[in-house]
Amino acid sequence: MLATLGDLVEDVIVRLDGPVNIASDTAATISHRRGGSAANTAVAAVRQGAAARFLGQVGSDAIGAALLEEMAELGVDVSMTRCAGSTGTIVALVDDRGERSMLTDRRTCTHLTGPERRWLDGVGVLHVPFYSLAVGAIATTARTLIGWAHERDIAVSIDLSSTSVMEAFGIDDVRRSMTELAPSILFANRDESSLFDARSTPVGTLLVEKRGPDPAVLHGVHDAAVEVPATAVDGVDDTTGAGDAFAAGFLTADWRTDAIGACESGHRAAAALLTSRATP
Repeated sequence: MLATLGDLVEDVIVRLDGPVNIASDTAATISHRRGGSAANTAVAAVRQGAAARFLGQVGSDAIGAALLEEMAELGVDVSMTRCAGSTGTIVALVDDRGERSMLTDRRTCTHLTGPERRWLDGVGVLHVPFYSLAVGAIATTARTLIGWAHERDIAVSIDLSSTSVMEAFGIDDVRRSMTELAPSILFANRDESSLFDARSTPVGTLLVEKRGPDPAVLHGVHDAAVEVPATAVDGVDDTTGAGDAFAAGFLTADWRTDAIGACESGHRAAAALLTSRATP
């Protein structure tokens, strides 16, 4: 089973028809859906045919209840999810190239306290976006769970998640934290990897650099950097969640013995998500 620790929020997707007209109107298409990096990864894992558990805190409100119900209907184990406070919201501004910029209000997600060892029962991999390690009470909870995971020989995966969050945390502190937490897998996109610097990757950690439609790079396979071509998808107008799907595809494959094959699985999972959103 893959367990993910982090956010379950409402995503508000704003697809812009052109540049934002400051202090005036800009035409856009606006939609609402389930979001949060950890939640996205859990759902994508289930869609890969794997078992997944979401660990986190969602609001004790109508939106939170609806999000949890949707996760459960999709097959994610949400039995250990906490409900308190108000549900968070992420506004994703999607430009005409499919790139997105996030406006985040995580609310109750960051307030998760009191981890329980049973959360890790039956788990083979614990996946933690760096959002869950950067701020709030959930950061202490995440570190505790990662420590318990190591005690139980449960593999740990961390996604660096955001250059702005890394910079606010402090790049040296990010590197120091990765050394202390010793993940088996460290995911990063091109910008996050550059900021982190692959040479700072802890010994024994595989750095998986996601590059969108370009080949991903595995740092640390056979003591070298290996490129793995992506799966081509045409007509994409929204890349939100593709990196989370990639992580799910990778982590639900046999990455311990075949990292390249796992990377190909990650590309397929991301492509499946993007294809579902591609324009005809």
